[in-house]
Amino acid sequence: MPRKTPIFAAILVAACATDNKSSNAGASASARSNFTDTTATSPAVTTAAQVIDTTTLLQHIRDLSADSMEGRAPGTPGEEKAVAYLTSQFQKLGLKPGNPDGTYIQKVDLIGYKAHPTASFTAKGKTVALRYPDDYIANSRHARDSTRISGSDIVFVGYGVVAPEYGWDDYKGADMHGKTMLMLVNDPAVPAPNVAKGDTTALDTTMFKGKAMTYYGRWTYKYEIASDKGAAAAIIIHETGPAGYPYEVVRSSNSAEQFDVPSADAEKRVPVEGWIRLEKAKELFRDAGLNFDSLKTLAKRKDFKPVPLDAKANFDVKIDHRKIQSKNVVAKLEGTDRKDEYVIYSAHWDHLGRDTTLKGDQIFNGAADNASGCAALLDIAQAFTKLPTAPQRSILFLSVTAEEKGLVGSKYYAEHPLYPLNKTAANINMDGINQWGRTSDFTVIGLGNSTLDDVLTRVLTADNRTVRPDAEPEKGFYYRSDHFEFAKQGVPALDTDAGIEFVGKPAGYGMKKRDEYTTMRYHKPQDEIQPDWDMTGAVQDLKLALTIGYRVAEAQKFPEWRPGNEFRATREKEMQGAQPAPAAQSTPAAPAPAKP
Repeated sequence: MPRKTPIFAAILVAACATDNKSSNAGASASARSNFTDTTATSPAVTTAAQVIDTTTLLQHIRDLSADSMEGRAPGTPGEEKAVAYLTSQFQKLGLKPGNPDGTYIQKVDLIGYKAHPTASFTAKGKTVALRYPDDYIANSRHARDSTRISGSDIVFVGYGVVAPEYGWDDYKGADMHGKTMLMLVNDPAVPAPNVAKGDTTALDTTMFKGKAMTYYGRWTYKYEIASDKGAAAAIIIHETGPAGYPYEVVRSSNSAEQFDVPSADAEKRVPVEGWIRLEKAKELFRDAGLNFDSLKTLAKRKDFKPVPLDAKANFDVKIDHRKIQSKNVVAKLEGTDRKDEYVIYSAHWDHLGRDTTLKGDQIFNGAADNASGCAALLDIAQAFTKLPTAPQRSILFLSVTAEEKGLVGSKYYAEHPLYPLNKTAANINMDGINQWGRTSDFTVIGLGNSTLDDVLTRVLTADNRTVRPDAEPEKGFYYRSDHFEFAKQGVPALDTDAGIEFVGKPAGYGMKKRDEYTTMRYHKPQDEIQPDWDMTGAVQDLKLALTIGYRVAEAQKFPEWRPGNEFRATREKEMQGAQPAPAAQSTPAAPAPAKP
């Protein structure tokens, strides 16, 4: 599930510098911070940035999140309306069609799945009553009419992780074929050594990055490992803290139609994927004569072994399935000297559509998520058209489908790119933007991943702002938005987020607003434009995004992942023989305006 506190999420693949002095990734941070970044303060960029304003942003958000858009679900009239709106806006800006076939559309073949499940658990003669979707979620991403699992042994597998780099294996050779695996959400929460008795907050930073979620903690990994193990079902026990969102988000996100890219390996996927409320999971453990809390504590140890529950699971999942052709929308600003190399700005246009089973408001308008990101995409596109000279590299503006279904539209692009990924210098992704005013800081999620960190720091310093690491590392934001699909294909990634130190606001205001959004509006019909929205902070951040993207488009070299990064080997293989040769730096001329 994508990350969704209102954010400005970015995967930024940047050149290390526009001068040989700054291209040395091994130089000290202090030396780099003293380097004068001429493109970051380019008068032409500063002038172009003036078209990014609160009025235009809000109007685009209002248009895209209107009830008439019907929640923008893929495969519905809402998709056609959203795609038409974005296409017309790109045309009005004078941008070229982004698809080499001469259109603004990349057709995305998808399979849709709508599950209608019934389920029951029995333990020692007792039956756990389960109501869908209030107590559990069960999906089956298979192109067939139904999936039935009868009398499957239920096994508690702890966190369900196999991580050789940490010496961790929750299975210890146990056979999971045909079993229903009950799994804890997030990574193993390994306590720090030598902490006070009863202190459950201090985690071992040498194991699974301490409080920060790794990919092993994501629900996508849980289902992948269950598929590899030959399980009949994989059910994740929901807990709000470790998941990063309440159960209501799981309910609204997963009870609607799901989509995926057709795959020859689809039948290898675990037959049933699901979630269960913590309270219902505890009831099952009690009926089986086990204590959930005690077993959860054991699951934090390397010597944990799977625990059979002496219980059975039954699932009958009726599946409405269909094939559709959804759409990514793409426009292009052609570059100059290196027009066959690309910087990609992206934002997903889709949201959750409407739920006719709800009383009252049934439309998931998705104002923050992600009408705001699309508005940002359009404003940045407009700013690029105001440059007196196009940058060296071409700029793609990509609005993808089906992000809410598991980053599916970006996955499709990354696996079927319109332009080679070894010619792609950056993907800057907007997934929600700051709605609460200007900040004195800016967050980098995965700080230290790539050589872009120092470039970003210089740009922030020029704006009298500071950089900070992820404010909520336990929520795994790095794996929850479209940038991740580019990273998995090797494109170097730096994920950024809005700051939390709001100018003129008391300490803690930023975290309070994040928590308020997650609890009250995230993936709910209440995600609408709010009276207290202050888009000046969004304008501030989008001018930064414009500057970074321009910097990438003008820089001499592609960046690199830092040594030890999980995506470095993929990128190195991808770039063999494809690293572009240095080119002369161009500096567009323009009148010197006031600094934004």
